Amino acid sequence: MSIRKELEKRIFIIDGAMGTMIQRHKLTEADYRGERFKDWHSDVKGNNDLLSITQPDIIIGIHKLYLEAGADIIETNTFSSTVIAQADYDMQSLAYELNVASAKCARTAADAYTAKDPSKKRYVAGAIGPLNKTLSLSPDVNNPGYRAVTFDEVVDAYYTQISGLVDGGVDILLVETIFDTLNAKAAIFAIKKYFRETKKEELPIMISGTITDASGRTLSGQTLEAFYTSVMHAKPLSVGLNCALGAAEMRAHIEELSQIAACYTSAYPNAGLPNAMGEYDEQPHQTAHFIEEWAKEGFVNIVGGCCGTTPDHIKHIADHVKTIQPRPLPVLETQLA
Repeated sequence: MSIRKELEKRIFIIDGAMGTMIQRHKLTEADYRGERFKDWHSDVKGNNDLLSITQPDIIIGIHKLYLEAGADIIETNTFSSTVIAQADYDMQSLAYELNVASAKCARTAADAYTAKDPSKKRYVAGAIGPLNKTLSLSPDVNNPGYRAVTFDEVVDAYYTQISGLVDGGVDILLVETIFDTLNAKAAIFAIKKYFRETKKEELPIMISGTITDASGRTLSGQTLEAFYTSVMHAKPLSVGLNCALGAAEMRAHIEELSQIAACYTSAYPNAGLPNAMGEYDEQPHQTAHFIEEWAKEGFVNIVGGCCGTTPDHIKHIADHVKTIQPRPLPVLETQLA
């Protein structure tokens, strides 16, 4: 059964934070380096994506915790696995390999859980992050026309990432935490270009934006409706929101999105807003309470957690929505399908 057919029947659960779980391992610089990179010329601690190569058992273990908690979709550990983002560690040459390794880690975990319970397939979403450079905003306040990167450079970076994710065996491509829609459009362009050139069967695309403040806009200034209009040409499996806000603050935006989206909707908020120390205090039952209400209101098709959420958060969310019907697609979309 295709994922689209499954989404008609139940609310899907996507996993929680990867970084939060990695922090629990209290890894050292040497742990990040492993044997292969023990003599690397710059510090690599904090390059979480590298752990898919140097500490794959840790990454597979985290995926399994989320699957055990009830996740239907797990995300690859590839939020920063692009040539552009890896430049921070002078590891640009590893971009393709990082994506293949991370996809294989997630694939190993997902297949193990599908084998345990064949009645419920587990899916791997290739996580495509927003980059640490933006096409819409200048990093130089004195030169608003300046851009640190070009559209073609962003497309090329995403193309390499997509190649690795597909070769590693993902089921879905997830363009997430979008604060600059132009970056997202470059990712979408790269996805379409990749499948056109390789003639491989296209994978479903999930798109998830980020509302950065109470104004209801992305960092690059778009309203939610404008953001949706800008990406709907990709014919995504789902459009949603993640990160930046906790569930309480995200509710109004999820409600709005549920009313305008012709596709499925997703929402994976942070565990509340960060405290003064940058940590997240919202407990699993609190997050689950908010998301259960969204589900009962018919706002969502895919739910989970972002920063600060743990397998316990995901278990509570899964338990709270398992008997609730998913948001039906608008009638117009159903007729056209």
